[in-house]
Amino acid sequence: MTKTGVAVLTAAVMLSGTAHAGEIHQRQKLQHARIHQGVESGALTRNEAKTLRGEQRAIGRDRRAALADGSVNPAERRQLTQEQNQASRDIYGLKHNERTANLQ
Repeated sequence: MTKTGVAVLTAAVMLSGTAHAGEIHQRQKLQHARIHQGVESGALTRNEAKTLRGEQRAIGRDRRAALADGSVNPAERRQLTQEQNQASRDIYGLKHNERTANLQ
């Protein structure tokens, strides 16, 4: 393979890893919005929201660590997806439990 071919292939792999990072970031934004909506509606208590936001911060740290080398590899993407799936389940569970915030 020529030097140009290697450069194009390397760029494609890097862009692919970066694209996945963008998808991960977009999902984080949606999860933050779900938490905010839960607080606004009273479905989440202050402590529940604090716990969920901490979980989102941890995912953000892991995303930044995965991107430290310039791209997200398949194993890192799998791990981040698992973390986001768990966070999504946690958001749902806390929004639909019996506890509600006092909104007065």
